[in-house]
Amino acid sequence: MKIAVDFDGTIVDNRYPKIGKPRLFAFETLLELQKKGHDLILWTYRSGSKLDEAVAFCKEHGLEFYAVNKNYPEEQEDERMSRKIAADIYIDDRNLGGFPGWSEVWKMLNPDVYQQDNGAANPKKINNLIKKIFSRK
Repeated sequence: MKIAVDFDGTIVDNRYPKIGKPRLFAFETLLELQKKGHDLILWTYRSGSKLDEAVAFCKEHGLEFYAVNKNYPEEQEDERMSRKIAADIYIDDRNLGGFPGWSEVWKMLNPDVYQQDNGAANPKKINNLIKKIFSRK
């Protein structure tokens, strides 16, 4: 899937124009989504040097995006085109209902790990996933 992700208030606490602290599990979740083969697009209000700072901050945390404020890396800006990104999913703190947190995002995007046929959580799968995400290899 192509997943468009906002920066301020979503990946980091909203301190615009400064960069806030990383949100709990933000980088871990996004890196795991990339490992699963999803294309992540940084979709943010930031531009110019403020955008460069956000991209560099993410890179310092091991996260590089498929594209930044574009549908694909080679896309050229064109005033006739909408700035809206063509994505399968949008993760943003300004969505209806607000941002649920990265652990909830992970659960929504990986329902097979959290539900068995009877709707109960699968503790073994969850523990294995937690170990995988937070191992310090």
